[in-house]
Amino acid sequence: MNIKALKTFKQSGEKIACLTAYDASFASVFDMCGIDIVLIGDSLGNVIQGGENTLGVSMDDMIYHTQAVAKGAKNTLRIVDMPYQSYTNTKQTLTNAKRLIMAGAQMVKLEGGCEHEASFKILQDNDISVCGHLGLQPQSVIEMGGYKVQGREKQSADKITKDALALASWDVKAIVLECIPAELAKQVSQSLSIPTIGIGAGVNCDGQVLVSHDMLGIHVGHVPKFVKNFLTNNDDVKSAVSAFIKAVKDKSFPSRQHSY
Repeated sequence: MNIKALKTFKQSGEKIACLTAYDASFASVFDMCGIDIVLIGDSLGNVIQGGENTLGVSMDDMIYHTQAVAKGAKNTLRIVDMPYQSYTNTKQTLTNAKRLIMAGAQMVKLEGGCEHEASFKILQDNDISVCGHLGLQPQSVIEMGGYKVQGREKQSADKITKDALALASWDVKAIVLECIPAELAKQVSQSLSIPTIGIGAGVNCDGQVLVSHDMLGIHVGHVPKFVKNFLTNNDDVKSAVSAFIKAVKDKSFPSRQHSY
């Protein structure tokens, strides 16, 4: 799996399966099972560090976990989150993205749309592959008033669509759509030549991602509607991962009960 292969998934209609990874051991298991993408996510702030949100995750944290995952994930595409306040201007954006690439990232992920135009473009100009992230943006959870579904009102939906088209025009390679109505996600996905990867965005995205801890039923506190525990009917982690991949590929996950 590599960056060029992303478009072939879109063209062929095969769904992309993605899980978060934070260490070499789990990354190796996911890799062995044939996961398409591992996302070294700033969700580590929640599931590893025990924080209420992702805002406390630092660049040093992301570099540490990227280095660990890179040792275990050899055949899968590695996408890494740029953490909160790490891309506020072009110089900072480029410097931090290069640090993540040196640590083992093959692509970096930024949250937000047109408000970060300069950051997206500086990475494009320097041949650093980028994944976007629209809808619910965990780094903006305070400004958004909590973890709420986005895009239900016309103004919000129009902004998501506008931002997605802008990101695609800046050569972003893929876009994560989080917690938006399934019909909106379908419309956005169909309007783009690049793949969308959904989390709480319905089955019509070009791929699906879950936080690995959620996929294995390791929950602390509230469990979002879009989460499914794949360990429930499987004997071990490998079987659960394989079941997740199969469910994404055959479009049985997410079902309506996991969508908005």
